[in-house]
Amino acid sequence: METEPKDEAADDQPEDVGGSSLASSVMGGERPRRRSGRFSRRRVCPVCADKMDVVDYKDVGFLRRFVSDRARIEPRRKAGTCAKHQRAVARALKRARHVAILPFAPAHVRRGGMLPPR
Repeated sequence: METEPKDEAADDQPEDVGGSSLASSVMGGERPRRRSGRFSRRRVCPVCADKMDVVDYKDVGFLRRFVSDRARIEPRRKAGTCAKHQRAVARALKRARHVAILPFAPAHVRRGGMLPPR
């Protein structure tokens, strides 16, 4: 069984002993793992995933995903939208509120829900 010759450039770098450390992560090594050993998957923008050209203010079912229980617009980090589509969603929500499709205040949500009963 033959061993392959080592790279001379690899001999110049210090070896990391003891697994992942801060020094190895800073120097471009592996990222330190979480204790659970799981990495969370990066969220995909729901608008990009559906390949929507325009965020329509009349699509109440879609817009309801971006409104909290207190009738506030969800932030990007919680909604998972990209910056471009977060601006479009916010604009569509404001238009829907102006036309009275969605509520402005949480008091309106508690009384009748997001949609009026049929």
